[in-house]
Amino acid sequence: MDLLWIIFNQNPQLAYQLFTIPFAVIFYSLTTRGYLTLINRYMFLMLGGSFLAVLTMGPYSILLFITATKFMLLVHFVEPLHVHQWILGLQMCWQTFWHFYMQYQQYWLQEPADSRLLLAMSALMLLSQRVTSVSMDLQEGKVAKPFKRSYQSQAISLIPFLSYTLYFPALLGGPLCPFTTYVTFVEQISIRPPPSPLAILPWKILRVLVLLVLKYLLSSFLQLSIFRLSSPHDSPGILWIWILSLVLRLNYYAHWKMSECLNNAAGLGFSGCGPNGGALWDGLCDGDPWKIETSTRISAFARHWNGTTTAWLRRLVFQRCSTAPLFMTFGFSAWWHGLYPGQVIGFLGWAAAVLGDYKLHTYFQPRLTVLWKKRLYTLLSWAYTQTVIACVVLAIELQSSDAMVLLCTTHIVVVPFVSVVILFIF
Repeated sequence: MDLLWIIFNQNPQLAYQLFTIPFAVIFYSLTTRGYLTLINRYMFLMLGGSFLAVLTMGPYSILLFITATKFMLLVHFVEPLHVHQWILGLQMCWQTFWHFYMQYQQYWLQEPADSRLLLAMSALMLLSQRVTSVSMDLQEGKVAKPFKRSYQSQAISLIPFLSYTLYFPALLGGPLCPFTTYVTFVEQISIRPPPSPLAILPWKILRVLVLLVLKYLLSSFLQLSIFRLSSPHDSPGILWIWILSLVLRLNYYAHWKMSECLNNAAGLGFSGCGPNGGALWDGLCDGDPWKIETSTRISAFARHWNGTTTAWLRRLVFQRCSTAPLFMTFGFSAWWHGLYPGQVIGFLGWAAAVLGDYKLHTYFQPRLTVLWKKRLYTLLSWAYTQTVIACVVLAIELQSSDAMVLLCTTHIVVVPFVSVVILFIF
């Protein structure tokens, strides 16, 4: 129990989500038994998110409420053809202002970041995904703008939009659920309810605990290792940096799986039955850790990493940009994350690595005709992918310019520069 207390004390966001799971199960039970009308379902999910925001973020919950109010006004008053530009522009300006405020606190005032503000910023980034996803749906005609005659009917027709921005299973974590999927789920859950999620919840929570325990063990190993960041004479080795990067990635995996579990507890994410007749709950998933970590190409790692966010960025930037779409996509991701120095360098370096990966594999794969060469090439590709991703993750997570200078003093930093050299060679 002491280990679990340490783990969840270091990850308060996970603890909040874990404590919210019973309320998601209550929503599933009340809805499938017919106790909640359609409007009450939307209100239950929305009010649950509002209470969760106030309890976990305190006064900073106003950041989310202002965003939701602004989103509703734009959906109501702006034409569908122009609503995306307004929502995207205003939301990114609002989010960037608070990111810069946090940087001002940390680097200029030398004050530690407020944990409630950090949680609010994480939720605000997720909210940006949802509102821009809806704005693209409205612009593309996938979702009809609510046009009603009376003010009362207009208000009722806007409830699904407001509920979608604040529904509690996705308030503190993804994955990004499309608006049409969310509306269909809320409308159909009482007619064609998914199987009870109680059968899969213990197993999914157990997976989260396994990831957290593994992260704790690796973190303890790093703390006991010889290298210390405060020592001016030592520099971290490649293995030390790779393990540190793995610890950071395990933290992401645990958050993704806990968020997926919370959505499943409410009934979201059911994707049908498998070949053996068992229920499949992978309809909302940000990635399989094993599949991601065994990727032998940097481009494949990028596609599998944080799946719903990757799909959102592809739709928002990559498919709409005609000039250098890959770099524009990763550049926008750095903006969305906060424009910290390490994030800008890390994401742009990741883009260069992906582009170099395409060129490298296009050149070498047709020339591999012997089985042992293919296997050796696969092994080397996996090691190269892991090394580059380790540098990218550390650059993004450490954020500051001082941390980037420290990272540049290590031998591992040579590997990402290979991607840039590949671009010039091929």
